[in-house]
Amino acid sequence: MPKANRKRPSGDANASSSPYTKPSSSSASSASNAIFKMNTDIGQHVLKNPGVATAIVDKADLKQSDIVLEVGPGSGNLTVKILEKAKKCIAVELDPRMAAEVTKRVQGTPQGKRLDVILGDVIKTDLPYFDVCISNTPYQISSPLVFKLLATTPAPRREFALRLFAKPGDKLYSRLSVNAQMWAKIDHIMKVGKNNFKPPPAVESSVVRLVPKNPRPNISYEEWDGLLRICFVRKNKTLRANFLGTTSIMNHLETNYRTWCAQNDVTLEDGPAGGDSTTTLMEVENTLAAEPEEEEEENGDEWDGFMDVDVDDDELPSFFKEQQQQQQKQSQPSSKTAKGPNSRKRRGKVAELVREKIRSVLEDKTQLGDKRARMCDEGDFLKLLYNFNLEGIHFR
Repeated sequence: MPKANRKRPSGDANASSSPYTKPSSSSASSASNAIFKMNTDIGQHVLKNPGVATAIVDKADLKQSDIVLEVGPGSGNLTVKILEKAKKCIAVELDPRMAAEVTKRVQGTPQGKRLDVILGDVIKTDLPYFDVCISNTPYQISSPLVFKLLATTPAPRREFALRLFAKPGDKLYSRLSVNAQMWAKIDHIMKVGKNNFKPPPAVESSVVRLVPKNPRPNISYEEWDGLLRICFVRKNKTLRANFLGTTSIMNHLETNYRTWCAQNDVTLEDGPAGGDSTTTLMEVENTLAAEPEEEEEENGDEWDGFMDVDVDDDELPSFFKEQQQQQQKQSQPSSKTAKGPNSRKRRGKVAELVREKIRSVLEDKTQLGDKRARMCDEGDFLKLLYNFNLEGIHFR
């Protein structure tokens, strides 16, 4: 009677069952995916093609003295390539399962001593010093991550990558485009097909290299980004409407102006403004809101509160949040006070002064009041910032 063919496991059975066995480069990704179900809600798409991982690290031009920040290491396919060339890798991982996986992958090896894993949200984490950032960035955090890196430091999906290169007038031109191009030299390295990831994402990807400019532009990042936030609050509205037609912005700039005057010993004449400055709030805001707005392109950006398309709620300026909360409370009907649509509010002298300064910069000094943010270039924004600062108008 013939014996049944039985497959015998190759190699040492005890060794293969050990949890500390070093996974081979070809099996590591598949092993992790067999154990874990990828959470695509937080952008988990493991890079499975070792050739792509090698190319990404090669294009980073790493030195043996470099400390590399990796965001979302996953199962470690990029991490091991980084550790082959860099002095140290700091991996920030949100998922505890993946943090354990990448740690186990290099445990007991010389590379393991050069890997630091930080468990947490990279956007909310105080990052240690690093020289280079390499990451298979989750699309959901691509914009806030770039803003964080550009603001604090001496590889994202295709559409996001295109935003970095977008020029004035392009559909994808945004605050991210202006900020990235001001503070960094941007190179497109290569496209990466979605089949190189497991599970495959819905979109194609790109590898982008951002090298911070050295020396850095001689302007305040907080001032520059604060100006852009206002200009792009509705990028298809004119700059005049974005500044003069948004009450919370005007209130904030008035507060900033008062602070600047106090710091520079400038005396302000306060109190209610005279003449015909008593106006209906709806008259001011509706007049500016009624100006023709360019039609949104298909799948384009839409106004959704005080945010640019690249900004989520966690990144909103605190003064916008506070003003929104105050406006919501004021809009609720009160049994003590009934305010109709023609309620009138008298603006103070300082508010009138700030409004006139802003109007003067937009209309007289730069002649950009009728221009839309999506059509302005870097020179236009620099001109605005320079003239606003000369008038004591600041955006911190």
